[in-house]
Amino acid sequence: MTPGSAPSPPTNADTPTAQQRDAATTIYERSVPGRRAATLPPAGVPEPPLEELIPKHLLRAEGPSLPEVSEPEIVRHYNRISRRNFDLDTGPYPLGSCTMKHNPRLNEKVAALPGHARLHPAQDPKRAQGALELMWRLERALSELCGLPHVSLQPSAGSHGELAGLLLTRAYHTDRGEQRTKVLTPDTAHGTNPATVTMGGYEVVKVATDERGGVDLDDLRAKATDEIASLMLTNPNTLGLFDQNIAEIASIVHGVGGTLYYDGANLNAIMGWTRPGDMGFDIVHVNLHKSFSQPHGGGGPGAGPIAVSDRIAPFLPGPRIVRTEGSNGARPSFDLDHELPKSIGRLRGFNGNFGVFVRSYAYISSLGGDGLREASETAVLNANYLLARLGEGRTGKYLPVAFDRRCMHEFVLSGAPAKRELETRTLDIAKRLLDYGFHPPTIYFPLLVEEALMVEPTETETRESLDALAEAFESILAEAEGDPAIPRQAPYTTPVRRLDEARASRKPVLRQPLG
Repeated sequence: MTPGSAPSPPTNADTPTAQQRDAATTIYERSVPGRRAATLPPAGVPEPPLEELIPKHLLRAEGPSLPEVSEPEIVRHYNRISRRNFDLDTGPYPLGSCTMKHNPRLNEKVAALPGHARLHPAQDPKRAQGALELMWRLERALSELCGLPHVSLQPSAGSHGELAGLLLTRAYHTDRGEQRTKVLTPDTAHGTNPATVTMGGYEVVKVATDERGGVDLDDLRAKATDEIASLMLTNPNTLGLFDQNIAEIASIVHGVGGTLYYDGANLNAIMGWTRPGDMGFDIVHVNLHKSFSQPHGGGGPGAGPIAVSDRIAPFLPGPRIVRTEGSNGARPSFDLDHELPKSIGRLRGFNGNFGVFVRSYAYISSLGGDGLREASETAVLNANYLLARLGEGRTGKYLPVAFDRRCMHEFVLSGAPAKRELETRTLDIAKRLLDYGFHPPTIYFPLLVEEALMVEPTETETRESLDALAEAFESILAEAEGDPAIPRQAPYTTPVRRLDEARASRKPVLRQPLG
């Protein structure tokens, strides 16, 4: 569907569309006994009984219930299920705090080169010099972007990087003979932050947000005691606002001996303009699957490298990549250093998801410093342009911005007026956006904003796409003014209609019935 051209809802909202009827027919229902996609020739060699190949107790009593279909039906089946989910190649995906942006296909081709894709992770370092050099160069690039001298690529995701950050904090304090028990997190923190604090064995202490959307300094001062191990912070924060008090925040936390941890989920807003290390952060995790060209979503693979200051470096996970200068004009060599007496140890098998590193290094190398800076500049420009468009007309009336400041790469609207005056919830607006060809923004987060919509347009969307999204919001609210039932019953054009979300959370169907 072309963004911005939503179909009219059917007069009978319970009548399924042809697409929905087609999607509801499973491949098992298309099965016909005896139908085959291919017929294999005889093996031409003696075939021993299965009992001689597989222990009898592992054999099935009867054959698996598999569909019997032709080759075209198999192709259509996979094509059909590929279209059930919304994806970035279908339309804009303004999912706040997740940076769902287009990733250049060139980087996919580079990652698929045989020397990258077929290198065994257990290869001897002497025979993997190219891979180690690429990883070392990626570490140096991330070090420069973060403003911190040491980097480990090991963590497999942002949440894994968070856990690494707290394990490093614990090791740092333990090495100093300190037993700290609490970690500060703002009430706008990403949902994984409190979970990570608990996994790390610490107690969560919430810090309030002030009237401008930043950390409440008075509340921070009151809670920053010698029990505090760290403050976990995102800057810009989840409201899409840059905290202009960051230097004072760092001073308060460091003043009580704590570390300052940077959740790098929003790095897309500041690349090339400012660096967490220069703000006073000791530990930074970087989401390569948000800012640096690794496709996002689907459960992985991902990568959440961590960059740290000198005082944290001895505790980094091992092994570490080391570079030795060549003599007499020879090329430098690379190796893995396992002799790290204060290290927190391995965080995963091998040394990370190498294909992710290739994509990210290709992205950074092709854009260069100026290109990364321009990417962030465009992301911020797009967000502020869309925020200005949404501040007009019905959208500005029914979906006002939560904190009326210039945003960074994302912003948060409040659907409270729409709920109160139009009987239309944020959830209803999000569902109706699917009919207009847009993936909905993040909804109901952060929790301190009533009926929240968190919108991140990213730098890879055109002005026309942003205009179409703004017009879709306006059209949905106009529909709600005329008949609130229209958005309340949306979506109408997706393979699956509005679900009973409460029932789904309590009694989920986790498998497709066979037969």
